[in-house]
Amino acid sequence: MTPRKKLKGLVAATITPMTPDGKINLPVIGQYVDYLVNEQNVKNVFVNGTTGEGLSLSIQERKQLAEEWMSQGKDKLDHVIIHVGALNLPECQELARHAAAIGAGGIAVIAPFFFKPTNKDELVAFLQKVASEAPEVPFYYYHIPPLTGVKIRVEELLDGIKAQIPTFQGVKFSDTDLLDLAQCIKKNETGEFEFLYGVDEQLLGALAVGADGAVGSTYNYLGRQTNLMLQAFAKPDFALAQQYQFLTGEFLNFVIKLGFGVAQTKAVMTFVSGIPMGPPRLPLVDASSEFIAKAKAKLDSIVWPNGD
Repeated sequence: MTPRKKLKGLVAATITPMTPDGKINLPVIGQYVDYLVNEQNVKNVFVNGTTGEGLSLSIQERKQLAEEWMSQGKDKLDHVIIHVGALNLPECQELARHAAAIGAGGIAVIAPFFFKPTNKDELVAFLQKVASEAPEVPFYYYHIPPLTGVKIRVEELLDGIKAQIPTFQGVKFSDTDLLDLAQCIKKNETGEFEFLYGVDEQLLGALAVGADGAVGSTYNYLGRQTNLMLQAFAKPDFALAQQYQFLTGEFLNFVIKLGFGVAQTKAVMTFVSGIPMGPPRLPLVDASSEFIAKAKAKLDSIVWPNGD
């Protein structure tokens, strides 16, 4: 068996393309894969997460998307991580079994957020029940307390987790608490776990405390520039890395003030890539034409250090 390549660098949190009538648009996934690899130099994806409207999709739709990303990404992508989290355990387990059956490179699970775990033991018990359905597949905890309201610190979660979840591989850390992240990385002295940061506008700070890489929506359309930031950081050329982070932040600060979410991300990806991402699913509504015009003008106005 070929040793697993460590997951590091950028991971695009994939968007779910939809037709104008709100059905998932599977035929554009092949074009999407080629765009990420050839135009953005991004070869890892995180499917059916927040950006992908995973919790707004049916179980069947999530399976179809996972299968299509696996099929189209074969021999092109390095890692396809499938998010299998849901509000109930049986659906998580069904999705985990499916991801294992199609050969996913990893699975990830968000904490349930209606009936919530209130302490580490409850959360680990839930995660273990999901992970055990895919006993050969690397398992990631998807930590996103701003959306779930589950604020159990990851540093605490790590204690003894490998004994309870042997496939535990790491964390998608989508929180601004860099103290918690830093303590996790300090505990991970042997490097057995991977910590992938999920707040794109703060990635440089996470890299400074030792994050292995990042999962985010902006790597769909700013992957090339963010890869150049990673290269600058590795040199190290911190001043150049800062320039890239500040410019990414300038764009995000601008669109956040306009109102920026999944619908708006779909619109930005559509005008940058030329691939139709379509509308979001209700209760989300389409980005306005005013937003699209302003966001495009702002992105076009940014002069990146590499001359773009």
